[in-house]
Order: sequence, then structure tokens, then C-alpha cells
Amino acid sequence: MSEELYAESVKNFLTGGGEVLMFYIEEKLYAFDIQYVTEIIQMQPLTYVPKVPEYIRGVINIRGKVVPVISIRKKFGMDEQVYDKRTCMIVVDLGDYQAALIVDRMYEVLTVAPDAICPTPDFKNVNTNKYIQNIIDLGQDTIMLLQIRRLVLE
Repeated sequence: MSEELYAESVKNFLTGGGEVLMFYIEEKLYAFDIQYVTEIIQMQPLTYVPKVPEYIRGVINIRGKVVPVISIRKKFGMDEQVYDKRTCMIVVDLGDYQAALIVDRMYEVLTVAPDAICPTPDFKNVNTNKYIQNIIDLGQDTIMLLQIRRLVLE
């Protein structure tokens, strides 16, 4: 999927809402548009790849295709945790690129109304997390909506 097509799909999501896949990193809820999810799998043995960025934990083989495994914790500058039975991988397909993202645990799929999607606050450039696209405000819960293409490709 080209950058232009991706930007158009984000615009459609932000104006029309849609389904998101929610998951935890530490005790914080994050989500991204479910249209990019191909499957959710348990942790697999990883093949180490030397001289790659620290957030790339290795690669796995998914139906004959070698896919990089990205730690969202490391992308966010957090320490890794010991993987347990709830740790899993979300396999995403961006059209031109596929990856598996390690998350602490899954939560649920949620349909989000457009009026629940808020812009990220920018207090004099304090918001420097380039992976947070928007905030989903559900009253009792605040969920960080991730910019999945940027998270995977940058």
C-alpha cells in the first residue's frame, strides 16, 4: 500500500470511525485500525538477525514468508519484559510490507465512532511520540491510536 493510499485510509477512518484492535503495552491500552491485521499468533521462536536495530527482535516464517518481528516496547524506548503465555504477535500487512508486532497482551476489537477520536494534544511540542496518531476517548478509558505505517516502517 502506497503512502497516499494509506493516508486516504487514515482520513476515512478518522472521519467515519471503524474497528480497532486494542492491546496492552505495560498497563496502557493502544490500538490501530483492524484492517491491517492479518492474524494474531502466540510467540514463536525467533531467528536472530545480526546488525539490525534493537527493536527488531528477529524474524519468523509465516507460511513460507520471512517476516520481521518488531517489539513495540523497544520502539517506545521501554525495557523488554519476559515473554509469558499472554505475550503474542499481531501480524500486520501494509500491502508492500508485512511484520509481526510483539504486544504484552491482547484486549479486544472495538468499533469506534468518529466523535470518540480526538487529536493528540500538542503542548508546545511536548508530544514527540511520532507513533501516536490520535487518542480514542471512551470516557472511562483513553486509548492511544497508533500510526501503524510509521510504527512499522520507521
